[in-house]
Amino acid sequence: MKYTQAAGEKSTVNLKISFTDEEWHEALNKAYVKTRGKFSVPGFRKGKVPKPVIENYYGKSVFYDEALNLLCSENYRTIIEKEKDNFTEVGDPELSVESIEEGKGVVINAIVPVKPEVEIEKYTGLKIRKFEYNVTDADVEKEIERFAAKNAYFTEIKDRPCQKGDFTDIDFTGFLDGKRFEGGSAKNFSLELGSGSFIRGFEEGMEGMKTGEVREVNVKFPEDYQADELRGKDAVFAVRLNKITEKHIPEIDDAFVKAHAGCETVEEYKKKTRERLEKNAEDRGKDETEGNIFTEITKYTKAEIPQAMIEREIDKMVQDFSYSLLYRGLKIEDYLKYSNMEMSDLRKQYTTEARARVISQLIADKIIKTENIKAGQSEIDQKIEEQAKSLGKSFEEHKNSIDPGQLKFIENEIIIGKLFDFLEANNEMYTESEGEISPADGTAKPAKTEKAEKPAKTAAKSPAKTAAKPAEKDGEKPAAKPAAKRTAKTTKKED
Repeated sequence: MKYTQAAGEKSTVNLKISFTDEEWHEALNKAYVKTRGKFSVPGFRKGKVPKPVIENYYGKSVFYDEALNLLCSENYRTIIEKEKDNFTEVGDPELSVESIEEGKGVVINAIVPVKPEVEIEKYTGLKIRKFEYNVTDADVEKEIERFAAKNAYFTEIKDRPCQKGDFTDIDFTGFLDGKRFEGGSAKNFSLELGSGSFIRGFEEGMEGMKTGEVREVNVKFPEDYQADELRGKDAVFAVRLNKITEKHIPEIDDAFVKAHAGCETVEEYKKKTRERLEKNAEDRGKDETEGNIFTEITKYTKAEIPQAMIEREIDKMVQDFSYSLLYRGLKIEDYLKYSNMEMSDLRKQYTTEARARVISQLIADKIIKTENIKAGQSEIDQKIEEQAKSLGKSFEEHKNSIDPGQLKFIENEIIIGKLFDFLEANNEMYTESEGEISPADGTAKPAKTEKAEKPAKTAAKSPAKTAAKPAEKDGEKPAAKPAAKRTAKTTKKED
């Protein structure tokens, strides 16, 4: 095998790989041995047909595809390894056959997407916003109330009709012009009256029902309803009330926090809650600041990013999202079905953020290399010592248990920390309190960074707006997308 390489367009390398006639025929023989069991020829037992007979019966090129696959699989990685100092492959190659000639062999062309060259006009001396969030007493109280609500208990109500705030167990069937419609029925559905989960008029129409009662509830679907066939239509729901339960939020006292939070007193629990919120606020501010640093540097960065790098990052984001759904008890296939989406739709919505993550990683790699930022052995040992203490192990015991991958992660974490220290020290960092909201409030303004569009809102076909949404856990709303991670910290350095 011989090959030549040349720079291609848009961060690609063109490889021309030539195989001798002898190598080609050896590959054809391997292809025959591997696939001969698939061919049937009259007069021969399957798997026992001679190679020339198969070629004569099915055509001379019958083994070409498999032979070409074998040549590429056996040799392509070898070439990439040899050229690792010249370029870094970032995706699968685009392969094509230039020629197959008897007596001359085979020539294959491979267009390889590679890590692009990055030009950064400047990455110091910039004016960059630094995000900081404070924790107030109100934030602490709100978190404690949330914790109490999480530990609420329910009692069944039998001596009065249902009212707003009650949790009900119902069966319902929807009718449009006297006929049942798809997605309009359910049994033993749990509904909190007043939650706004169903279309307007449904929950209000149930108020005053008694356990065991059946009632017809008249509603009108909104003009912008997700299902085209139901928009603006009048419908009737036959509703049976199976059960009424009332929610009770426990009082926050010493006994409660001792039983549910592992604290002796309410004051101790408040102190720990504040410490946790302050740590979350600090981490949030740090993450958004670091994201903003990359956003500003991106304005001065040029790079031809191959689509393969963006697709690979989207793969990671979809996988993260899939894991987050599984945590809530939902498969991504079901999420897409409930959301009336295809996987291609979800991937498309991640494209902008994926591109931003790739650019951030390229910027990080470039600055690390330019500034010669490294992790010293003493710094690595210090990290290992910290981990050992948290695990209750000795330094030597923990160090000996760390595999090369974990060691590389520790080294990379130190390098990324030093990178951000360098960037914060060499740029003008400023804070802006106007308009910011405390970290306990989910409406706080995010850093002005490139972010992926959120996945489309759930397009439920049932009258319940939330019936098709991912399962919720502990009263929290399901994530619309995987939590964004610091790209530079979670992606392996490729220099």
